[in-house]
Amino acid sequence: MPGEKILIVDDEQDIVSALSIRLKAMGYEVDTAFDGMEALDKARAGKPDLILLDIMLPKLDGYKVCRMLKFDEQYKDIPIIMLTAKVSDQNRKMGQEMGANGYLNKPFNPEELMSTIRKLLEERRK
Repeated sequence: MPGEKILIVDDEQDIVSALSIRLKAMGYEVDTAFDGMEALDKARAGKPDLILLDIMLPKLDGYKVCRMLKFDEQYKDIPIIMLTAKVSDQNRKMGQEMGANGYLNKPFNPEELMSTIRKLLEERRK
């Protein structure tokens, strides 16, 4: 639903820019963070409707960010989609254990990503 806020967390400027442009074109509000600490601060301050989270981040990795948000009563309902180059089943399992709602490998299929975002936001609205 347009107006919903998505926090994009990735240390690669190109990915953040491309995702920002696409999501804004679809009517979403976008906030960005480039390391794990900034991601936590922005998630806590802005309470986004959904978070796109890379795993390999400076300062605090995506697994820790996900776990800290998912195990906090105030933020546990925010859907988190991990976007990562870590493609092994072990990494995917770890993401699920940390509470991630989705796990997509880089390079990701833009249509699959948008479909996953819409599905998770729709579930959250219910």
